[in-house]
Amino acid sequence: MKLYLSLLCILCFALFCAQNKEFTYEYQFISDSADRGNISTEIMILNFDQDKSYYYSLKKYISDSTINAESKKGLMVMPILYNIAEIDIKDLKNNKVSFETIIAFSKYQVSQKVDLKWNLSNEFDEILNYKVQKATTEFGGRTWVAWFAKDIPIQDGPYKFHGLPGLILKIEDTTLSHKLVLKGIKNRTAAFQYPSRKDDFGEIKVDYSGFVKAYLQNRADPVAHLIGRIPDQRDSEGNFKTGEQIIRESKKMMLEKISKDNNIIEIDILKKRGKSKKK
Repeated sequence: MKLYLSLLCILCFALFCAQNKEFTYEYQFISDSADRGNISTEIMILNFDQDKSYYYSLKKYISDSTINAESKKGLMVMPILYNIAEIDIKDLKNNKVSFETIIAFSKYQVSQKVDLKWNLSNEFDEILNYKVQKATTEFGGRTWVAWFAKDIPIQDGPYKFHGLPGLILKIEDTTLSHKLVLKGIKNRTAAFQYPSRKDDFGEIKVDYSGFVKAYLQNRADPVAHLIGRIPDQRDSEGNFKTGEQIIRESKKMMLEKISKDNNIIEIDILKKRGKSKKK
């Protein structure tokens, strides 16, 4: 009888993992630590295909898919607005994490070492009728509390989180600034492939330290790539402005926006900037 149950569990595990799965998460986050009442929400998708997964914003996926479809017709459309531009890719078989993001009109392909050391707890709960177990880890300068389901035998989760003996259904940091909760599961009939956009972005491949350097440089001077590229012109009201004046005004506006984006998910990146200033 025990042998039969063991074989049945193995068969169920194999059947579950053989299917292409799409997990929908609700991501709630506080961008400005000085304005904790302002909570943003984005619907995120985790597409799992055997040992590989893609994690991305649903709005970005719709936007990129629409732009691709219209460009094939020779048409140009404005992108849909979305909060999260990053696409995270995990190769679970080889324990590799990479992501794609945009910095100053350049597309960055970044490889990152994500070594998560999980501490399992004997606390249990229930999410979407699944029994979940508590686990904690340190990542990106934050302490994270996760709830995973062994009944979903996928060692993956939203964002860059993975490595638990079951899918992560909920995870949030202890400051309650970032929270991801599973909202739905569905099967896919075919292997997933994110729509590859042919745009004007240059592509740069770097390791994580190279990305952090470029990211911090862009935060410090978000218009550096525009210098010498903006011509003198008149605005909609006929007022004349030099290219330098337009860049100065743009820099002031962008720096104000960046100052309110001070609570990013991997907060230790901003701490590295503080250390580099002291040096």
